[in-house]
Amino acid sequence: MFSVVAFGEKFIQKFSFFRGISRALCSRQFKGDGVDNGYGCVEDYLSESLKTLDFDRGLDEKLGNDSETSSPQKTSNSYGVHSQHNFSSRQSFLDNVRNESRKILELLQQDGPGFDAKAALDDLQLRVSGLLVREVLLGILKTASYVNKNRSAKLGFKFFVWSGQQENYRHTVNAYHLLMKIFAEAEEFKAMWRLVDEMIEKGYPTSARTFNILICTCGEAGLAKKVVEKFLKSKTFNYRPFKHSFNAILHTLLVENQYKLIEWVYQQMLVEGHSPDTLTYNIVMCAKYRLGKLDQFHRLLDEMGRNGFPPDFHTYNLLLHVLGKGDKPLAALNLLNHMKEVGCEPSVLHFTTLIDGLSRAGNLEACNYFFDEMIKHGCMPDVVCYTVLITGYVVAGEIDKAQQIFNDMMSKGQLPNVFTYNSMIRGLCVAEKFEEACLMLKEMEARGCNPNFLVYTTLVGYLRNAGQLSQAHDVIRHMVEKGQYIHLLSKIKRYRRC
Repeated sequence: MFSVVAFGEKFIQKFSFFRGISRALCSRQFKGDGVDNGYGCVEDYLSESLKTLDFDRGLDEKLGNDSETSSPQKTSNSYGVHSQHNFSSRQSFLDNVRNESRKILELLQQDGPGFDAKAALDDLQLRVSGLLVREVLLGILKTASYVNKNRSAKLGFKFFVWSGQQENYRHTVNAYHLLMKIFAEAEEFKAMWRLVDEMIEKGYPTSARTFNILICTCGEAGLAKKVVEKFLKSKTFNYRPFKHSFNAILHTLLVENQYKLIEWVYQQMLVEGHSPDTLTYNIVMCAKYRLGKLDQFHRLLDEMGRNGFPPDFHTYNLLLHVLGKGDKPLAALNLLNHMKEVGCEPSVLHFTTLIDGLSRAGNLEACNYFFDEMIKHGCMPDVVCYTVLITGYVVAGEIDKAQQIFNDMMSKGQLPNVFTYNSMIRGLCVAEKFEEACLMLKEMEARGCNPNFLVYTTLVGYLRNAGQLSQAHDVIRHMVEKGQYIHLLSKIKRYRRC
């Protein structure tokens, strides 16, 4: 392993220092962190660094691409009379659509033997619009997870067919995507494929969003590679604004943590003669790191530099994550300084990523140093950064220090989120401060922060392990009284903390 000091003098050179950093980490194999080590939720937060851009969701995903629902045009009337009138008209239109969608959903629920849904829908004499179709399909989708899923799929399909036959209306891409999601909930994979084929036959663009929906579901069914192959061959795949369709596919696979599939797609990309760009390198390097292939990671980093692609915001963030988990604070400091020299000012995300990695490596002293450095340079920590530091101390068993940071966070006006509370509740339970943990559950609810299922399972699991069965039962009863996660009640009753 190369010493950080040995290549530190070369750090200001354009790319040679990247090679040194990555090679210094080659002997450290990446190991995933599960939820039980306390870092799981924070990892989810930080892994969004390369996943934040949802390139394919435009106005059509929000409003069904229906011209009737577009925002009112601004007028030159200084008193805003016309604008107010337009807003009032639009609000009236939206309210009317919601009422009509409720009528349709109530009607569809009557579907059964002897009931002609098509005739009943015709009798409503409604004007079908993109927004109306969207509202109805969303209503079916929302209930699909806790009612008969196959029935939801049938009702969704019936309404989709009926609405598609109405005059002056043509389904939007958004409508197809919503029906695909309903089919996905019902695990009707063949129906999803037929829907995609229909989109292609009718000239609809199959976009990164279409691909994303299929990968989310078919990946679990073992069809992920076939999905990729189909989209690579598709001439209607709309990959705007990516350089080419491979980047759109790679980005979606990254969102779904399909790291091995990323490797395969990247090889196909090279075979077909496409050159990688900065986005490609970032995604593939992330996959290599997640798979523990750090030798290939640093080779890609070196190749990226040789091909004239400078590191961007995400490249630096990935490197800081690697250095943090590799417990290389000096190299991380040099990298931060280099970023400033080349005009890429480190952000709160960069510092948070580094602190997270160092805390996982158990170097809390370095965490505090970079936390102070961040503030010194005018970069104020946000709730995620505080949560990362709190989690580090919780995992280290220093609950008093975690409590101190939690209080400091509150005094600075940063409101804790559900991940922050879960870390604190976990720490209090490990310290056997169960009364304080239960009080913190009530506190988060009083502050308007709704506990997620992990918060409940964390508290219930530790209470049971400590023999506090009555308190554990009280937590479950409280959850039920609030009407939360009732469909997961059997799961939490079986839950045991390791």
